[in-house]
Amino acid sequence: MNSITPAKISTGNASLDEILLGGLTSDRLYLVEGMPGTGKTTLALQFLLEGVRSGEKGLYVTLSETKRELEGVAESHGWDLSGIDIYELVDTEGVEDPRLQYTMFEPAEIELGTTVDGVLERVKALQPKRVVFDSLSEMRLLSQGSLRYRRQILALKQFFVGRGCTVLLLDDYSGVDDQHLQSIAHGVIRLEHLLSDYGGERRRLRILKHRGSTFIGGAHDMRIERGGLQIYPRETTEKFVGSPDTHLVNSGNEAFDNLLGGGLNAGTSALLLGPAGVGKSSMALQFAVTAARRGERAILFQFEESLQSLHVRSAGLGFDLQEHIDNGLIEIVNLIPGEITPSEFACMVRKTVQPDAQGRRVSIVTIDSINGYLNSMPHEKFLVIQLHEMLQYLGKRGILTLVVVAQHGMLGQLMGTPVDTSYLADSVVLFRYFEASGEIRQAISVVKKRTGRHERSIREFKLSDKGVEIGPPLTQFRGILTGVPDFMGEHNSLIERTGNDPV
Repeated sequence: MNSITPAKISTGNASLDEILLGGLTSDRLYLVEGMPGTGKTTLALQFLLEGVRSGEKGLYVTLSETKRELEGVAESHGWDLSGIDIYELVDTEGVEDPRLQYTMFEPAEIELGTTVDGVLERVKALQPKRVVFDSLSEMRLLSQGSLRYRRQILALKQFFVGRGCTVLLLDDYSGVDDQHLQSIAHGVIRLEHLLSDYGGERRRLRILKHRGSTFIGGAHDMRIERGGLQIYPRETTEKFVGSPDTHLVNSGNEAFDNLLGGGLNAGTSALLLGPAGVGKSSMALQFAVTAARRGERAILFQFEESLQSLHVRSAGLGFDLQEHIDNGLIEIVNLIPGEITPSEFACMVRKTVQPDAQGRRVSIVTIDSINGYLNSMPHEKFLVIQLHEMLQYLGKRGILTLVVVAQHGMLGQLMGTPVDTSYLADSVVLFRYFEASGEIRQAISVVKKRTGRHERSIREFKLSDKGVEIGPPLTQFRGILTGVPDFMGEHNSLIERTGNDPV
């Protein structure tokens, strides 16, 4: 028995198809609305070019742009429009009065019915499978009245019913919803253009309606790039099947692993918390390098530190970072503040953690740091919630996520974090500076681990060309975490330091 609902067709944009859970329902009329410059024409051309690739005839009816302008848009994306029939209602060829070459049709001079009839005759002759009207704003002007305009749109819909033709109506969005037009359309796609206080402009896509079909709701970030719209779905439709791997992941440092109760569990997240420069990023790097030595991949998302600085710091710790990068086992992603959006970052994470061509899985992901993550998107809200969703996604795939958080201040009890993120993580490793014998030293402790036992002592550590060196518990000090402890023992309980130590 045949299904009553027509099959879905691709929009020509894989990410939009994912948001629509398969694409647009065929043989239906859709409204694509947005302010000028939001990408309506680009989306429409992608839609028609997908039809060309599928062997379907496409018709682009333009009331607002000339054929030459459309070809210019296509050329900027590297597209060839030769397979698309362009019906141009703005005809400037052969017009003797140069003033008329730069003016639109006057409603008083041209009958709307005559204009639409010409379009319908073209459709009957071509019998396209995909049609784009660009734009309804011009048709609204020709109508000289809202009642006539709405009747004409309804007549267009009735004309296309049963013709096996999928239609996109492009319309300028003024900030006020045309509810009558939205009710006529089978689906509504809105493109938005926003300005942030800092950084580049932001574009978003929203599906307001797709009758008889589910979709991923909410705002999805997007960019207009060469090759079309780059859309970043707010969430993924990928479903994880099976139980996540929760084996212990060791850092390669026996003393640190003992402090952690054997290591951190795969599929969990750990917060590395402490003041700037104390060694949080170096500890995260220790995990990444050890994973690479096991033949597993590690991804480092860097919001602050440059690639050059990271290489210098790695060399100071005795790590050959470049070797692992060349082998494809460590990937470093530097992010530009103000130029990244939440959905774009989430899509980037989901894409990079997929197995590579050799089938090697990602076992470690580091985000360095939450401070940079928040500062790179200062105009966004609910970033912590979005981070929580990302950690859940990684956890289900057995990936250990290390999140670096820099606290405000260096010493004392009043150090704080930019946001309360401790509840997000399964484990929290606390780093502290403390003063002893006229020197600034570093201490480390594990204050939380949901998935098992851990050592509760506070130990001193230092960074050297041997990596991270961890000493015995600081049992002869009281008040280490305050930064200014009371000393109650012998000085030989501290780690010996040399002038070659990087920190």
